[in-house]
Amino acid sequence: MPSQSDAVTIIGAGLTGPLLAISLVQRGFRVTIYERRPDMRRVQLSAGRSINLAISVRGIHALREAGLWASMRNIIIPMKGRMMHSLSGELTFQPYGKDATEVINSISRADLNAALMNEAEKRGVAIRFSERCLGFDLHPGAARFRNEETGRETSVESSTIIGADGASSAVRVAMLKLSRFNFSQQYLDYGYKELTIEAGPNARHLLESNALHIWPRGSHMLIALPNIDGTFACILFLPFEGAVSFAALDSEANFLRFFRTNFADALPLMLQLRDNFRDNPTGTMVTIKCSPWHVDAKSLLIGDAAHAIVPFFGQGMNCAFEDCTCLLELLDRHGADWPKVFQEFERLRKTNTDAIADLALENFVEMRDRVGDPHFLFKKKVELALEAKYPQLFVPKYAMVTFHRIPYSVALSRGLIQDAMLDELCGSIDRIEDLDWRKAELMIHRQLNPLEQL
Repeated sequence: MPSQSDAVTIIGAGLTGPLLAISLVQRGFRVTIYERRPDMRRVQLSAGRSINLAISVRGIHALREAGLWASMRNIIIPMKGRMMHSLSGELTFQPYGKDATEVINSISRADLNAALMNEAEKRGVAIRFSERCLGFDLHPGAARFRNEETGRETSVESSTIIGADGASSAVRVAMLKLSRFNFSQQYLDYGYKELTIEAGPNARHLLESNALHIWPRGSHMLIALPNIDGTFACILFLPFEGAVSFAALDSEANFLRFFRTNFADALPLMLQLRDNFRDNPTGTMVTIKCSPWHVDAKSLLIGDAAHAIVPFFGQGMNCAFEDCTCLLELLDRHGADWPKVFQEFERLRKTNTDAIADLALENFVEMRDRVGDPHFLFKKKVELALEAKYPQLFVPKYAMVTFHRIPYSVALSRGLIQDAMLDELCGSIDRIEDLDWRKAELMIHRQLNPLEQL
């Protein structure tokens, strides 16, 4: 491992940058983070861009490896499943996993970001705020910054620069100038707006607190994730254009009428709805794929800078944290042989990040259109029954992604096989008692190899 003089510069103090910095410092590197925003712990940032996160096994593993998970337990709320709200207000609960141990955890992005920055500084990481990266000179390995408060411009040379600066990465923009750099971005024609459900007396949750609430309405949906202060962070997903869209909700009156029609049981709990409509921007959602992720030993893209995904599988942060796990394992194996580490990192990760990008888009359709469909819910019950009987062979796709560290690419390929099985097994029945178990066993043993590591 390196001496204390070896310097790594990380661009971006969101979630991935501080976590990676903490682990690099543990391995003897000297790390400085540059962040274009002011310090969010001291300056209130504009509302509307802080979707709650759902942290699961991959993210938990990364935090545990850094020695941080235990300290996060007081800012999370376990969510045991989805609570669907029908148009009439009827509730249907769908568990996420096979038992009470398989949950996802709601956590405030701001709380997690602050905790990671606090710990990074405690471990000796220097964080320079209000420093916008203007560009990156690839061959000398120098990044250029402008201080957003003073206007002063500086150039920082570093042996290694890691771009953890999100979907709009300045490091990636610089890499676009390389020959044979591949880049694609795909925006959803849906946007989102953040809203809030108020806490009750004594910070009591007014909805079931251990669930992710979904109001699925076909062409649109509302979701709500619990916060530790008794509120729920809500996100409204709508097309940008069309008869039912953000463009059509062009006044406060239209917005409130839309809520009364579609989310009548949520409306009385949303006392800030008018303010949220007026003040919170409409966000966009993008999938980004690119390659290569690295330039020799000089720079590397990580997290959303390399592979931004839409939020509908709750894996954006978990995937980025798993990037850190993979990168650190390679460092431990090869030492600071950056060209070798960067090349192998991309080889191991890109297939999997492409897979979770596709799975996230697929899960958007599932959440929006299918979670209220009785036949879909029946197939979910059959999935759990098959997993209980064949636990080393049949693991639901959602479980492979969320409750295991099975590679995303394996979850995608096996998920396609298992979905076809479920379609055939459940096509003409609506009760588990009528399931043809002999046929199921033959199909599973014929088409699925055992999962060696769960």
